[in-house]
Amino acid sequence: MNTLPAWDLTPIYPGCDSKEFSEDLHTVVTESKALEADLETGSCDLKQSIERYELVLDYLENLNAYSSACLTTNTSNPLFLKAVSQVEEASLVVQHLEVLFLNYLAQRGDEVEKRTSQGGDLQAYRFPLQELLEEQKHQMAPELEALASDLARSGTDAFSRLQEAMGSSIHTQWDAETVKTVVQLRSDATNADRNVRKVAFEKELALWKAYEVPFAAALNGVKGTTLTLDKMRGFASPLDRSLFESRIDRPILDALIGTLEESLPLFRRYLKKKAQLLGLPGLSFYDLFAPVGKEASHFTYEEAHSFIVKQFSTFSQEMGAFADHAFKARWIDPESRKGKVGGAYDTSFPLAKQSRILSNFDYTYSGVSTLAHELGHAWHDSVVLPKSNLQRTYPMTLAETASIFSEFLVFQGSLAESSGEQRLALVEQFVQDATQVCIDILSRFYFETEVFARRPDGELSALELCSIMEEAQKRTYGDGLVEYHPYMWAAKGHYYSSDFSFYNYPYAFGQLFALGLYEKSRHSGSSFPAQYKTLLAATGSLSAREVASLVDIDLADRSFWEQGMAVIATYIGELCDAPLH
Repeated sequence: MNTLPAWDLTPIYPGCDSKEFSEDLHTVVTESKALEADLETGSCDLKQSIERYELVLDYLENLNAYSSACLTTNTSNPLFLKAVSQVEEASLVVQHLEVLFLNYLAQRGDEVEKRTSQGGDLQAYRFPLQELLEEQKHQMAPELEALASDLARSGTDAFSRLQEAMGSSIHTQWDAETVKTVVQLRSDATNADRNVRKVAFEKELALWKAYEVPFAAALNGVKGTTLTLDKMRGFASPLDRSLFESRIDRPILDALIGTLEESLPLFRRYLKKKAQLLGLPGLSFYDLFAPVGKEASHFTYEEAHSFIVKQFSTFSQEMGAFADHAFKARWIDPESRKGKVGGAYDTSFPLAKQSRILSNFDYTYSGVSTLAHELGHAWHDSVVLPKSNLQRTYPMTLAETASIFSEFLVFQGSLAESSGEQRLALVEQFVQDATQVCIDILSRFYFETEVFARRPDGELSALELCSIMEEAQKRTYGDGLVEYHPYMWAAKGHYYSSDFSFYNYPYAFGQLFALGLYEKSRHSGSSFPAQYKTLLAATGSLSAREVASLVDIDLADRSFWEQGMAVIATYIGELCDAPLH
């Protein structure tokens, strides 16, 4: 098996201790303070202020993405930890500027309205600036926002780093010669040998149990702080803040959640069928990712590269060429290794107009699908990076559009080249992933809702958190499982961010939205790739409802979400009709 490449970050910065990195840190601080002074005296034009503000945000985003990228490949490296801390120091200055900038906009509300109206010189900023004006209404006094930002470093941000560091490094003895981290144990969930899956699951639970006290303390700290700050900022609940940041409203969320809830019997039917295909009386949590059918031969990294480029190109030659460049320019870090965080993500660098992708490639179709998913994010980045900061910053709900669309392109290409047991394996993999995005995500939504409901009454013990998680899983998976995972609250880093409460439902939004877009592409001919790119380009400068309307979609209409679910139902039907062997 060939050695996997590491990503090349040198086009961004030579290193965390480089002159370039230090100079950009200095630029962020000095430019922030200079703009602050001018905002207070009112000595610069609205348009100039916006452009200078965006430049500061670009520098900070570049620095933050770089230092975080370094740290996630080696969570114990002191140089990387120092760089993250330095960026956090600089971000405090920027956060103070953000407060003043929002107040500056509010003081010039009439001018903003006039210059962003049709024909105005800032018309392209209409939605972003109106959104900032609304955000200003939920802003505390400047001194309180400054205090909250400062305290976050030793509070919620520290708790988040604790979860990330422990979640990637705690380990146990696997056998006489092997030690496995919890990330590696979770990777064993895809092993074809049920005994390996079961032992890995038991060892994983034992690890979470051994460290449950610090994980519970961290989660309580994050959720308690979130409740306090969201209330101080005038949000009725963390969910209301999430909806605002997701650029959707309650009718849209209700249509989405209602569709997910209505689909529960469909997914439970699949889970029972999977148990039968595996020859089991019932499915345990550690069987969810067990392979079914005859998996396609393992992919080398080079084969994954070629296959993804081919499938992207069937939809858009431009998109295929982009993916090819990402591989060849070493934008991807695919190797799984100790100290590196699990999972996968995409991050962008606005100053370099480039992206980078972290993954833990395992030479399977699932690994190829994950790469396609993250390359979809990177393609989305490439479409919006030419725009200014405020016009390209899109919400989580729309962030999953391109990634899931790309993933589905690879799935369709794989199906076209497969039959029999291999097709069965592919269909099951797709349904398995859809189950996670729709059903597991719904359980996480229920879990977080319940935690926020109980947290005002006091800290929740690890036992209570496990109970809430298991009840949420029973509510969604139902009798499709006979054994659950009570410690998923410790395993998922999303829960440990005060700024991203309810990080869950946007994934289901993205899944069904992308499937709906794919269905449209099948009936729109050669014009759709251009429409799709236009839609992606608008994700940072319009509400989710307005973005969807560009292709005649009403997000509050439940029938739209049901169309996406119907695509999944087709494959569940195919799988459930498969004969037992």
